Amino acid sequence: QVQVVESGGGLVQAGGSLRLSCTASGRTFRNYAMGWFRQAPGKEREFVAAINWSSGSSDLADSVKGRFTISKDNAKNTVYLQMNSLKADDTAVYYCAAHLTYDDNSYSANYWGQGTQVTVSS
Repeated sequence: QVQVVESGGGLVQAGGSLRLSCTASGRTFRNYAMGWFRQAPGKEREFVAAINWSSGSSDLADSVKGRFTISKDNAKNTVYLQMNSLKADDTAVYYCAAHLTYDDNSYSANYWGQGTQVTVSS
């Protein structure tokens, strides 16, 4: 069993920055990638970013490339999502996810956090 706990959401003005954190626990989370998804009101959940625990390689959705970065701290079992140049369109509930896999041109996950609200005011 894997558990993930997010923190760091909040209210920020457009153009501002926020950093989300996600701490994982369990025996197997390092065997897979971890990452972030988001869901805006009235929209489906969408992939944002992923990072491989072993290699450190990462992937970002086109909509956030150049503005968001994903990183990890192995010693703390924590993944971070640094969000810069935030836009109103980034407003959503952000979910940390573990046991990410990539198949058929999309990411899926087996374990989810409770979500943290990010609101960007324009």
